[in-house]
Amino acid sequence: MADAMSLPADDLVLPFEIKPLGVRGRLVRLGPAVDDILHRHAYPAPVSALLAEAVALAAILGAMLKFDGKFILQTKTDGPVDMIVADYVAPGKVRGYARFDAERVAALKNPGQVDLLGAGYLAMTVDQGPDMERYQGIVPLDGADLTAAAHSYFEKSEQIPTRIRMAAGPLLQRGAKGEAWRAGAIMVQHLPREGGSSPLPSHSGDAPEGVDVAPQESDDWVKARLLLDTVEAHELLDPQLSAEQLLYRLYHEDGVTAYPATHLERYCSCSQDSITRMLARFPAEDRADMVTDGEIAVTCEFCSTTYKVQPGDLTP
Repeated sequence: MADAMSLPADDLVLPFEIKPLGVRGRLVRLGPAVDDILHRHAYPAPVSALLAEAVALAAILGAMLKFDGKFILQTKTDGPVDMIVADYVAPGKVRGYARFDAERVAALKNPGQVDLLGAGYLAMTVDQGPDMERYQGIVPLDGADLTAAAHSYFEKSEQIPTRIRMAAGPLLQRGAKGEAWRAGAIMVQHLPREGGSSPLPSHSGDAPEGVDVAPQESDDWVKARLLLDTVEAHELLDPQLSAEQLLYRLYHEDGVTAYPATHLERYCSCSQDSITRMLARFPAEDRADMVTDGEIAVTCEFCSTTYKVQPGDLTP
C-alpha cells in the first residue's frame, strides 16, 4: 500500500481491492465537509447523526459512478424524520438535509435510526444528465435502518454480495471550542466471476420443487465480511487513524491494494440568479402571495442561505 501520509485524513473516498479474496470496496471519511453540512442547521443530535450517515452512504455509493452525474439518496417515511435527501455529484461533491418533527424527535429517548425513520422507503436515483434517462431503485424502510436497506438493495436488485458499516458522531476538537461532526463508512463487495455473473454459486437443483435454498457463500467472501464486521464506530471516526491504516488493520494478511482517492467537499447549487429564475416561473398571483415587507425571501433547504428578491426584478 502507498504511504498513508500521502492521503488527507478527512473528506475522501478511497477505493480498494483485496484480490486474493475477490473483493473490492470503498472507504469514506468525512470531517469538515459533513460538519459544515450539519452546522448550517439546528438539527437535534440524533437527526444530525442520521443525516451524516446518509451523506456518507450517498458518497460511498455515488463514487461508484463511472461518469459525471448525480447520485441522489432520499428517504420518505412516516417517522419523526419524514424525509432525508443526500446528493453526491461526481467527482466528489456532497450535500444533504433532513426534514423532521421537532416535538416527535424530542419525545424519543435515545432513538435509533429505525425509531427516527419509521415506515416508508429509501430511493436511490442515478441522474446522468438532461439527455439521459434516470435510473431509480427503491427499497422498503419498514423496521430497517439505512445500512440494512442498502444491503437489501444490493442483494435483490444487483445480486452482488455487499457489506457496509457506517458511523457518525461529534468529536471534541483539539485546540478549538466545541464539537465537530464526523462520519465514516466502509463497503466491501464480492466481485462477479468471469462473464459478469453473481459470485454467489447457485444450488445443485436437488432441493424439492418450490423450496428456496439460499446459495452457499464462498469462504473468501465469508472471511471478508466477517473482518469488516469487526470495525468499530471509533475506527471509522478517529481522525488520527488514516483510511489506509484502517484498511491495513483489517486486510493486511490478504494483501489489500488502495487506489487513488477522490476528495469530497460540501457544495450547493443554489444562487441568487437560480432563485430569481425559479420565482419568475410562478404565476403573478402566486408571487404576490409570497411577498412579505415588500420582498420575497427564499431559504435553501440544503445550505440555509436566504435569498431576497424584489418583485419588480421578476420578469413576467
